[in-house]
Amino acid sequence: MAGAGSSVGWSAVSSYDKIAGLPLRIESYELEGRGVKITEEFERLTTIIHLQGGGEEGLGEDVVYDALDHVAFRDAGPTLPLAGEYTFAQFSERLDELDLFPTPPERPDSVAYRRWAFESAALDLALRQAGQSLAEAVGREPRPVTFVNSMRLAPFGGDQPSSIEPLRARLAAYPDLRFKLDPTNDWTAELIAQLVETGAVDSLDLKGQYKGTPVDVVTDPELYRKLIEACPEAWLEDPDVNGETKPILDPVADRVTWDAVIHSVDDIHAQPWEPKMVNIKPSRFGPVSALFEAYDHCEERGISAYGGGQSELGQGRGQIQYLASLFHPDTPNDVAPSGYNDPEQATRPGLPTSPLEPSPEPTGFRWRL
Repeated sequence: MAGAGSSVGWSAVSSYDKIAGLPLRIESYELEGRGVKITEEFERLTTIIHLQGGGEEGLGEDVVYDALDHVAFRDAGPTLPLAGEYTFAQFSERLDELDLFPTPPERPDSVAYRRWAFESAALDLALRQAGQSLAEAVGREPRPVTFVNSMRLAPFGGDQPSSIEPLRARLAAYPDLRFKLDPTNDWTAELIAQLVETGAVDSLDLKGQYKGTPVDVVTDPELYRKLIEACPEAWLEDPDVNGETKPILDPVADRVTWDAVIHSVDDIHAQPWEPKMVNIKPSRFGPVSALFEAYDHCEERGISAYGGGQSELGQGRGQIQYLASLFHPDTPNDVAPSGYNDPEQATRPGLPTSPLEPSPEPTGFRWRL
């Protein structure tokens, strides 16, 4: 089974305490829209937050999924009263007092995503004003980042069946590439056997914790059984645990990992089994304090972690790669360079390969993309 612990031993001084007291001066901020067409029906939008102060600029990326939330945010402009002198922790407390959405968000999870965008921008700015890198501030050495290519084997919104060909095309360009795959209800025994033959599958995202979204998968206990038997080393992410699937999952509970339900330390321990591994997506946690608490807790308890992305289009991708390099570099991180999300680019040589060499900028919370 893939996986490894974190890069350094647990410290009595919390990771958050190491950055909480950073002085922070904010004078203004700006919003920059990003967008890319994923399918004919779906355009991915994100918004880059530029926080300015003391002759420096900090960047964060809002990965809210709903386009209407981005449009309303950008149309409202930089109206939040953020200017002032803070410590980083005081700025986080200031955000507790503000409504970051000019109109109610389309879904509750979006609040954490936008909070992460402002806090990651503020952390970048505070570190740049202090002339420090994040690695220096938390006392960790950036290490090469192992990553996987996350993908479905059938296009969204189409009527084409799942096929191994997209995976084979990537392997032809990158023979050592590893994968995190999203099984769907049309996976046949033949397709599963073909995937096993590649030996390239590290994890299977069962999407059992998603309801009412474009990525929903109907729970099929028989599919679970086939996948568990055919891929005995693969992680099993986000299964739907019910009366039919739990007896199938109980014997392999050590391989079960969680993503969509993990927003806090409490969530890690609220699952049906004590996890050996969890997917820690920074934007799901919102405040940096909650994220760093989870990193420290997992390290203290011997729970491995891997990072996950939210289809970032800008520096947000580099920031999750940076965090992976500091806190969990050796696990199957779903933080591949963005080119791997492009079906055409991912089949041509030229992309960085795993492990991804560390590339933090000299100051700030910034990673060279």
